[in-house]
Amino acid sequence: MNTLKKFISYYRPYRAVFYFDLFCAAVISVVDLAYPQLLRSLTKTLFTGNKSAILGALPWLFLILLMMYTIQSLCKYYVTCQGHIMGAKMERDMRKQLFEHYEKLSFSYYSTHNSGQMMSKLVSDLFDISELAHHGPENLFISLVKIIGSFVFLFLINQKLALPLLLLVILMILFSIRQNKKMQQTFLENRIRIGDINASLQDTLSGIRVVQSFANEDTELHKFNHSNEAFLESKKDNYRCMGTFMSSNLFFQGMMYLTTLIYGGYLIAMGQMQAADLAMYALYIGIFISPIQILVELVEMLQKGLSGFRRYLEVVETEPEIQDKEGAIDLENVKGDVCYDNVSFHYSDDNKTVLSQVSIHIPAGKSVALVGPSGGGKTTICSLLPRFYDVTAGKVTIDGKDVRDLTLKSLRNQIGMVQQDVYLFDGTIRENIAYGKPDATDEEIKEAARRANMDDFIMQLPKQYDTYVGEKGTRLSGGQKQRISIARVFLKNPPILILDEATSALDNESERYIQKSLEELAKNRTTITIAHRLSTIKRSDEIIVITEDGIAERGTHETLLAKNGIYARYYNL
Repeated sequence: MNTLKKFISYYRPYRAVFYFDLFCAAVISVVDLAYPQLLRSLTKTLFTGNKSAILGALPWLFLILLMMYTIQSLCKYYVTCQGHIMGAKMERDMRKQLFEHYEKLSFSYYSTHNSGQMMSKLVSDLFDISELAHHGPENLFISLVKIIGSFVFLFLINQKLALPLLLLVILMILFSIRQNKKMQQTFLENRIRIGDINASLQDTLSGIRVVQSFANEDTELHKFNHSNEAFLESKKDNYRCMGTFMSSNLFFQGMMYLTTLIYGGYLIAMGQMQAADLAMYALYIGIFISPIQILVELVEMLQKGLSGFRRYLEVVETEPEIQDKEGAIDLENVKGDVCYDNVSFHYSDDNKTVLSQVSIHIPAGKSVALVGPSGGGKTTICSLLPRFYDVTAGKVTIDGKDVRDLTLKSLRNQIGMVQQDVYLFDGTIRENIAYGKPDATDEEIKEAARRANMDDFIMQLPKQYDTYVGEKGTRLSGGQKQRISIARVFLKNPPILILDEATSALDNESERYIQKSLEELAKNRTTITIAHRLSTIKRSDEIIVITEDGIAERGTHETLLAKNGIYARYYNL
């Protein structure tokens, strides 16, 4: 019951449409219910009169019925078109809410959840929810039995009256075939648009660390909203076609009623049909034209829809582990003094200690390199600074401010990251560089590329900065992708820099170019570097050797070599 209440709450923005939709449905039902009563009344009164009285009343009866079924058809159009659009808007609202929530969820959530399932919740589950929001129970087999059986009896009762009805059925079938082709086109457009949404979602989720590192959730939301709105427009076109299809079919059905009554009345007047047969005919017509559309079992639809809604709630009701605390302040006028004060850490799903009472101080504008075996906690130390995770004990500060007291957006805007695994978004070189500053001018983008030593390479390409990089940058080499990531950070221009094994996956020639760019990037910035190639960190102000037992050694390149300890052994390998 609680789940159902939450589901109903999504109708609130569309209450006016919903109530008028119910009103139109009531009008449709009233018109359907009025016909048998009208037939019964006419059978007892008008059709028992003389020929001239019957013939004189038929034109007026024709106009009344025509007006009734025209109104009914308009109501059917509203129910089919606007009612479905209402469901599509609810689906859009839920999808937007879910996407925004995905962007807020912490890294720990993505470490334990499958992205395919997450996409399913965003697409397939929400489609089932949308269907539940407007459709009722339908059953194809029962409908086909009623249609075929009713028409057989119609011919048995009176063939003369059945022939014009058969003509109407043929016209309705021809119209349906023609309209169905249009509907198939709109359904195809729907699939294309939902594919665009899936692509946008996959792109963002795969690069969520880059999105959050650059605090570009709003940029991704804007891109996603573009695809989401395009999908809504395609569904509107689809439902307009459905509205025309359903309302026209209803009009044909109304014409069957009209033909039955008017032509049947004429046959009675001519002595070619009995009034009792006409009443019976109307009953079979009523059975014949009851819902023609494909019927779906209500229980199955209810189960699918509510099951999808429960899966949806599982996500939106999951609180992000990392979020702004009440009263969080913006980080401004940053000098770049970074301090890890007696920091301990373990992951929420694992009690094994990763860091224990680690203390590191990096003065503004200075550089620190972290080296050591895998599993020592080097990447974890870097991840604590932008609050991808929170410390278990101790604190991390920037200019004396605890990072937990700062807004996430302002904190991450002050930190630039260059990682080993570069993620490029589907688009051009220009768009990927501009990710560091979405409102950057062309000159700023080109200046960032020049400082990253990639302008010459770009200008040799046929489309230069408008060159398509391919999905995840598949059209570029590792070194080219890495230089784009460096250009992003040049463009972002943060006071604090994290270099996480930025050259470890490159060949020697690419490494020389990248290292030159990184040295330029690190000038006058507080820099934390993780490196396996120790030749790249010799100029660091301090080198810290981290093992599973914590900080084993610290000092400059020269002092650590003189100690002839762990660092010296690594360096001399």
